[in-house]
Amino acid sequence: MSRFTRLLILFFMFAGSFLHAQNNANIRGFVYQKESGEPAIFTLVYLKGTTFGASSDVNGYYSITKVPAGTYTIMVTSMGNDTLQESVTIKAGEILTKKLYLVKSPVKLKTIDVSAEQQEKQTEIQVSVNKITPKEIKQLPTVGGEPDLAQYLQVLPGVIFTGDQGGQLYIRGGSPVQNKVLLDGMIIYNPFHSIGLFSVFDADIMRNADVYTGGFNAQYGGRISSIMDITTRDGNKQRVSGKVQASTFGAKTLLEGPLLKGDPDKPEKASASYIFSAKTSYLPTTSKFLYTYVDTAGLPFAFTDFYGKVSLNSSNGSKLNVFGFDFSDNVKYTDVATVGWKSNGFGSNFVLVPNNSPVLVEGNFAYSKYSISIAEEAASARNSDINGFNMGLHFTYFLGKNDFCYGLEVLGFKTNFDFHNIVDRQVAQVENTTEIAAYLKYKIITKNKKFLIEPGFRAPYYASLNNFSPEPRIGMKVNATDRLRFKLAAGLYSQNLMSATSDRDVVNLFYGFLSGSNNLQDEFTERDGSTREIKHNLQKANHIIIGTEFDFIKSISINLEVYRKNFTQLTNMNRNKLYDDIPEYATVPDALKKDFIVETGYAQGVDVSVKCDYKRFYFWAVYSLGFVKRWDGYIEYRPHFDRRHNVNLVGSYTFGKGLNWEIDARWNFGSGFPFTPTQGFYEKQDFQGGINTNYINNNGYLGILYGDLNSQQLPYYHRLDINIKRKFEMFKNGLLEVSAGASNCYNRENIFYFNRVTYSRVNQLPIMPSVNMSLTF
Repeated sequence: MSRFTRLLILFFMFAGSFLHAQNNANIRGFVYQKESGEPAIFTLVYLKGTTFGASSDVNGYYSITKVPAGTYTIMVTSMGNDTLQESVTIKAGEILTKKLYLVKSPVKLKTIDVSAEQQEKQTEIQVSVNKITPKEIKQLPTVGGEPDLAQYLQVLPGVIFTGDQGGQLYIRGGSPVQNKVLLDGMIIYNPFHSIGLFSVFDADIMRNADVYTGGFNAQYGGRISSIMDITTRDGNKQRVSGKVQASTFGAKTLLEGPLLKGDPDKPEKASASYIFSAKTSYLPTTSKFLYTYVDTAGLPFAFTDFYGKVSLNSSNGSKLNVFGFDFSDNVKYTDVATVGWKSNGFGSNFVLVPNNSPVLVEGNFAYSKYSISIAEEAASARNSDINGFNMGLHFTYFLGKNDFCYGLEVLGFKTNFDFHNIVDRQVAQVENTTEIAAYLKYKIITKNKKFLIEPGFRAPYYASLNNFSPEPRIGMKVNATDRLRFKLAAGLYSQNLMSATSDRDVVNLFYGFLSGSNNLQDEFTERDGSTREIKHNLQKANHIIIGTEFDFIKSISINLEVYRKNFTQLTNMNRNKLYDDIPEYATVPDALKKDFIVETGYAQGVDVSVKCDYKRFYFWAVYSLGFVKRWDGYIEYRPHFDRRHNVNLVGSYTFGKGLNWEIDARWNFGSGFPFTPTQGFYEKQDFQGGINTNYINNNGYLGILYGDLNSQQLPYYHRLDINIKRKFEMFKNGLLEVSAGASNCYNRENIFYFNRVTYSRVNQLPIMPSVNMSLTF
């Protein structure tokens, strides 16, 4: 056992014994929906007539601590549910575990929901974090007929989406490999399909998604830009239910039910449930007769996604989940590229509530695999595989309004990568990597609730690189008034995993994964001409975010954040490699023979959002101003995802008898992306015969002379999506929903890419009407 590991174990033992020694009366437990047994998340639980209370977390868990002995009335308020009241009596030093079940109400108590949300605003730091539930996702126009997380993420402040076809998400200057995606604790290496309207996640099985666009605290690591933490819900514990759906784009089936039926009247009884989801795209078939005006050969986007989960719940609320997934995607762009990827994995997580301890213990173990290949018309094939495991333990102690968290994570993965750059020099790597990280954070709220501070510290050790990277983090909030709040977050971040892309890809679809390479130059030239020694192979960044929240009136809130991300070391493909790194070329500069080069850069900007949620009307306006720059030791350039202005307007209105009608709309506007112009063409010889090659008579192939890197800008992008839907109650628990809509309603010709060889422009998707029908039972 290493010295580092022994120190971690001693620390956890000390921290646990110290906090367990605190002798306070606690009321804790879980809040569930009585109808399905699903946890009721972000629900206000409080003791009537006192200041003691807490909100339930993503597992429905609540903990009210430091409560004096006595008899109290527990109250639970949540929109769409009857107010729950239960009497409890606690003794000094007692830890009382109480399950609470909510009953649906026909009356929607909107004001109660706002009060619960208001408490969270004043007791959580919430810097650069967006909490997303299926309710929010369904308020967007359902492009393709089915609500999807990918469409919602495109609206978030600081998120840049590069297009309908092959689009990727870039979050506040971070590339996709710098954005960590977790599904029930599993690492998902590619969460989006080649048609950018759809993710691999089924919105109907989502419970919650926390998206951190920067400044995340010590519980997360391994990425230098952002985190997306997605939690799926449990299956119905009371009855068999499900959903079938079909649209002009694809189809879906969902089935769930009890394996061991729960009983709300007997909370001491254990329960078990399952949930299974399958969805697929049949656009390659339907588009041949529905969307022939787009492409007579049909749209090339085919994908299939499967996800399954079994949940086991004990009498005190402790639970174990076991799950697995299989995602695949295939696309063929005529005369450009054929891309296929597949991802699968399995894992488990648990929530443990010890009977005589105030601690909440969470843990996970998962294995996942991802492979991708691309074959291009005028380039060598590229392939990448990554597979590995991740596991962790997380401990939380609730200390009145404060809480203390600490944990340990272990990660191991293997990468296998093969790539040819623009001058056809091969870059290949097979690598095994292990990472270990310990972390802690402590949230402190002053007695007057005016000040919140959440210091954190993460200590990752990259074993394969023998590199220790201490990372302090901090979050702060000042509740100036009940309606005005100021906040700040900052921290240091690192990652070993990197992506290899060509900045000159016509369609940027290939994201090969590899670990930090040793094939780097020894020195790096800064912008001022000075040089520094390259001391490690990690990618590193630091963040600072300052913001304010203002509740204009009860139903209108404004959020403004100013951010800066300094990327102090990035690793990129060496676009300038001309020679193999062998003794024969020892005198050649590293910049011309190394596989990878070091870069630096920054991303800075301002994000503003305004939300209005009043009765049947919902409106959300988002504006982002961003600047992204990179420096490779020779030139400063704008990466291809640097969008200066980005605007999103979202509206939703519910109307009609029984509120069965809903209309949704979204308009997106963005300034043009940078691109590298074509300067000319030439006949390119491969000289396979060496110096004896007859280059006079041999036929070469078309070579392209590129202009200055990303020195020009594409036209502006804008698009309007509209959707209308109607609900019909068919039978008990049976709901039919019919919707119709269109993306790009006014048929804007937004550019996708410019084909340099044929000298022709290829646009994003034109107007795409769709019809969808779903039956929930």
